[in-house]
Amino acid sequence: MLRKAFAFAALGLALMAGPALSATTEAEPRDVHWSFEGPLGKFDKAQLQRGYKVYREVCSACHAMNQMYFRNLGQKGGPFYDEKYKNPNDNPYVKSLAKDIQIKDIDQDTGDAITRPGGTADRFPAPFPNEPAARASNGGALPPDLSVIAKAREGGTAYLYSILTGFHAPPAGMTVPPGKYYNPYMPGDMSSFWKGPKDKVPVGGFIAMPPPLAPGKVTFDDGSPSTVAQQAKDVSAFLAWAAEPKMEERKQFGLGAMIYLLGFSILLWFSYKRIWRNVAH
Repeated sequence: MLRKAFAFAALGLALMAGPALSATTEAEPRDVHWSFEGPLGKFDKAQLQRGYKVYREVCSACHAMNQMYFRNLGQKGGPFYDEKYKNPNDNPYVKSLAKDIQIKDIDQDTGDAITRPGGTADRFPAPFPNEPAARASNGGALPPDLSVIAKAREGGTAYLYSILTGFHAPPAGMTVPPGKYYNPYMPGDMSSFWKGPKDKVPVGGFIAMPPPLAPGKVTFDDGSPSTVAQQAKDVSAFLAWAAEPKMEERKQFGLGAMIYLLGFSILLWFSYKRIWRNVAH
């Protein structure tokens, strides 16, 4: 009797949990090829430069990158790395990028609030002074910090690319709340907003961010076509680098370690054969 009771209890829990677990759905991220995939993959420097421009001209209006400093752009493996300037603080291009940004600061003599041109030691400036201000400007939603967003979201860069290119008109029969936008790649539960057949509830969810990209919104210095897909892919790659700026060095170290271990294993095998060749086993 006790065993049956446990069985019925387990069945009841499964029936209760089933709808809750399956209610939130989203489309699978798009299959996108990235140059930095695989053990030998590397970041495309030109793509990182374009991605930074998309972030600076579009994304930075709402999203901060509090873990990033301007000097990071000139570090080895970064979008503006130059071998002539081992110290990224000496990189003239990085200096000019930082100088174009106005940084809020305190006058050390008077204590007054001032703005000054940025320097390589400065963080990327936040678009809002605090969380309440950020929420007030975005309909109550808090724009996430993008410093490590590529690592913080399941699907990584493919998820980011899919979200940025996934905005389109909602299916007929769906009620979209004010200030929200339908995106099939955004996790959510559409059942309460769907007036169509219950067995055909669309996947996806609502996002407070309006479509941020548009054709020609950013002009690329290298002449690359400024399509939504290109902008989305470039900024996603930039965010992947920002989340792991030492990725190329890690891969190079790992490859060197594997080569060393392989050579050591071969040497060990020959040593074993030489030392024990006249010993019966």
